[in-house]
Amino acid sequence: MTNAEHGPESAPAPDAAPEAARPPRRDWAWRRIDTPIGPLLLAATGEGLVQVVFHAGERVTRRALARLEGAFGGPPVPEVPHLATAAAELSRYFSGELRSFTVPLDWSLSGGFNARVLHALADGVPYGSVVGYQDLADRVGEPGAARAVGAAMGSNPLPVVVPCHRVVASDGGIGGFGGGLEAKRLLLALEGVLPAPLF
Repeated sequence: MTNAEHGPESAPAPDAAPEAARPPRRDWAWRRIDTPIGPLLLAATGEGLVQVVFHAGERVTRRALARLEGAFGGPPVPEVPHLATAAAELSRYFSGELRSFTVPLDWSLSGGFNARVLHALADGVPYGSVVGYQDLADRVGEPGAARAVGAAMGSNPLPVVVPCHRVVASDGGIGGFGGGLEAKRLLLALEGVLPAPLF
């Protein structure tokens, strides 16, 4: 057998990515909703709501969709069941009718310490209450990790539904927030933690 007989068939195409480097294809869908804190992009998979993105104008939306295509191995499908549920529940939350989300969550965009902290937040800090960064660090058995808890809040792929707006500074300040401090104030006012803004 000559080398020519092994030729093109045995050599991978120069631009072909190795199979192991490609994420497995997962169905996902998205939509934008208008809210009192600005437009939110919601993305869901067959497993549940996977991402909530603040300030979802055209540019932010394009960037978020490109990241999601990379994470889920391809473009979105028209609809998945949990997307409509998430949109309806968020609408009811913002109108003051819903205090506890029931939409299933897909935690695949979070992992490690961040995921542990976000699970503790989702499971243990109900509507109308707040928790300090240090207290949340204590709850996950990492008492020296208050600063890392702040970083975990910044990494939250599911803000509002996984309520990082309920995590506040120990000095009585409201702390930081990926959606902006005005959005955090509005969410805390909606839940009765802060007085409603005067204007």
